[in-house]
Amino acid sequence: MTRIVVTGAAGFIGSNIIKGLNARGIDDIIAVDDLTQGDKFRNLAPLRIADYVDADTFYDAFAGGSYGQIEAVFHEGACSDTMELDGKYMMSNNYTLSCDLFQACQKRGARLLYASSAATYGGSDTFREDPAFEHPLNVYGYSKLLFDQRMRRECGNHFQRTKAGKTNQVVGFRYFNVYGPHEQHKGRMASVAFHQFNQFRSDGKVKLFGEYGGYPAGGQMRDFVFIDDVVAVNLWFFDHPGESGIYNLGTGNAQPFNDIAITVVNTLREQNGEGVLSAEQAVSQGLIEYIAFPDALQGKYQSYTQADLSALRSTGCDHVFANVQQGVRQYVQALSTAQS
Repeated sequence: MTRIVVTGAAGFIGSNIIKGLNARGIDDIIAVDDLTQGDKFRNLAPLRIADYVDADTFYDAFAGGSYGQIEAVFHEGACSDTMELDGKYMMSNNYTLSCDLFQACQKRGARLLYASSAATYGGSDTFREDPAFEHPLNVYGYSKLLFDQRMRRECGNHFQRTKAGKTNQVVGFRYFNVYGPHEQHKGRMASVAFHQFNQFRSDGKVKLFGEYGGYPAGGQMRDFVFIDDVVAVNLWFFDHPGESGIYNLGTGNAQPFNDIAITVVNTLREQNGEGVLSAEQAVSQGLIEYIAFPDALQGKYQSYTQADLSALRSTGCDHVFANVQQGVRQYVQALSTAQS
């Protein structure tokens, strides 16, 4: 039987990966996390796993062979707070721990599929998996970039364009703006769609940043990717153990924050039997409100991201991604059902 490890298992992406594995009938899964924030248990409760291991004890035990033969490790565990300023903490969690896990995977014959981030690009205006475009704006982005660089060194600088060779499969996914179910525990780091759903439910309107970075109010653009698509691409690489590399995981299409706002508003209006509005109509009716761009984010904010999917597509992965209108609508419906 295939035995899998998922770190960050109670988190947003980790719990959805377990859900995706369960859908395939795979449940010999070791879930690794830190449940100090106890309410994250809700993400694990409906899932089928073989064991739960605290993150403080798992990594050394795994390196020592405590869990038998592991087919693959989906490494989603990290500090993902882009506003965290404690660099020592960030590097220990996101870099050093990941390096130790990589070495353990190689020793134990396990494949490693891990979470990188589009934050590695930072202030760049080109989002291609190339050192020339990697300019992180915060220590979170740097911690992710440094591990990517380490993997390039360990696996060979051109391992992105070659089949897995000198190492067992290693795949890094540069997640863009992921949204979807199981992110409720993330607080301020939860997606815009999640926050706007709750804003509209409580206040009857949603809020967006005003003009910034040469973009009009609500016009900053990101590559928003639905969690189901993130899981599908992770599992595609799980099915193709010969493919290694660092790959963007976004839709390949940037959309403005206004698109999320109006999709949230219209999906909730439809549930109340109300008509569909344009973004302009929603603004004029006070259903979308723009707020001043916060000083704390000045110079640290990506106003535009769009994944270059050339490398991903070159592997043969032809997954079709949902756009904001499709994904956010589905997400809002799921949130509504969960809260009804």
